Amino acid sequence: MSRSEEASVSRVEELAQTHVRDCYQCGKCTAGCPQAEAMDAGPTRLIRLVQEGHVLDAARCESVWQCVSCLTCSTRCPKSVNISGVIDALKQISVEEKVTAPRFADTVLFQQEFLNNIRRNGRTNELELVAAFKIRGFLRHWNPFAALKDSMLGPKMLTRGKLHFMPGSPVKDKAAVKRIFDRCSQE
Repeated sequence: MSRSEEASVSRVEELAQTHVRDCYQCGKCTAGCPQAEAMDAGPTRLIRLVQEGHVLDAARCESVWQCVSCLTCSTRCPKSVNISGVIDALKQISVEEKVTAPRFADTVLFQQEFLNNIRRNGRTNELELVAAFKIRGFLRHWNPFAALKDSMLGPKMLTRGKLHFMPGSPVKDKAAVKRIFDRCSQE
């Protein structure tokens, strides 16, 4: 394993706060995974890719975005490897290195807009969030139909009280929210 590959493995271990070397490939994680059949690489295979130093190959897998974070894999591991943490680390690396599987680019875009919305407001402002996501999605796709494809959900959500024109009461301590984001950025 080259020095740069070792550094990548170390980065995954640091982010996940676990040792991937402890995994001996028993397969219990994949056997218990409710998404394994739909994945291009199950949890066992993702861990093996990382162990072998193929961190970017693992981060490119669609599996990291198909994980439902149920923690079954980590719970079943006889060596207490934080497999779900490794998958979260691979998500982070895939975004940082811009190797996210193309069909999950909108998922990443939504997550980024959601966090930006929380950072600005201290809580979600639903209309602002949807507008920002749709505008960025339109700019990315240049397809007005993609931006408007689910617009008919708005009236239904309004009538059911699931979408509000006015944001909720403001967060009392926006400075605390800022400190949380600052601390996460430092780590």
